[in-house]
Amino acid sequence: MKASLDDRIARAADLATTHPAARELLNFYVELARLQKTVYEELRSQDETDIGVLRSYFPALMDLVQRTGPEPLASFGAEHLQSPEVQQELLLACWEDPAGNDLASTEAARFYARVLLQPYAEHLASRGTINLEHSEATCPFCSARPVAGVLRGEGDGAKRWLLCSLCATEWAFRRVLCPHCGEEDKERLPVYVASEFDHVRVEACDRCKTYIKSVDLTRDGHAVPVVDELATVALNIWAENHGYTKLESNLLGL
Repeated sequence: MKASLDDRIARAADLATTHPAARELLNFYVELARLQKTVYEELRSQDETDIGVLRSYFPALMDLVQRTGPEPLASFGAEHLQSPEVQQELLLACWEDPAGNDLASTEAARFYARVLLQPYAEHLASRGTINLEHSEATCPFCSARPVAGVLRGEGDGAKRWLLCSLCATEWAFRRVLCPHCGEEDKERLPVYVASEFDHVRVEACDRCKTYIKSVDLTRDGHAVPVVDELATVALNIWAENHGYTKLESNLLGL
């Protein structure tokens, strides 16, 4: 059901040519996804489950960010993440208890950890059996929050799924229900769609003032949710200008 890393790379490269406002972000994501593909494939070929092996990919990640990433991220890595011990601490903090560790408290730190933890978590998820019909708003495999919703055709309508921000698992979730506070009054769950991105919608909640973006595959079957969510950063700006806070940031902290 979920898109492969090759699908994500191809979609990002394609959208970079048609969405000039997001071209820089998407080109950077392509480089990150290529590194993630390497990590995922090597973990899978070795059936590796030790989180400690991720530290060996830090030099390649740091070099990639220095070459193609935004200056604040490059500066953060150069200043704070040179030590193998700190790298290991960051990975463990973001994997085990990101809310309880100062090192994992900034988006820059979470970025570095996420780039490597996402393929690791996706590899672990591929090895297990996951209940995709569970009703909670957090991932049934790793308990992370969703980064986006996905609408897939079913019968005469569309069924809603949530996409995990860490391991990329998708699980079914009620259409008219806020994944943050549980609000189910549709009058308090406004939806915003921009004409230039008619397959991506902001699903907001007037009770808790959070929002999540959902990618409607019935409108664009070529969409890759994690990529299309990233490409439509203009919708984030609209939502935040209207007082909503995103339920969970994506890989680039947006």
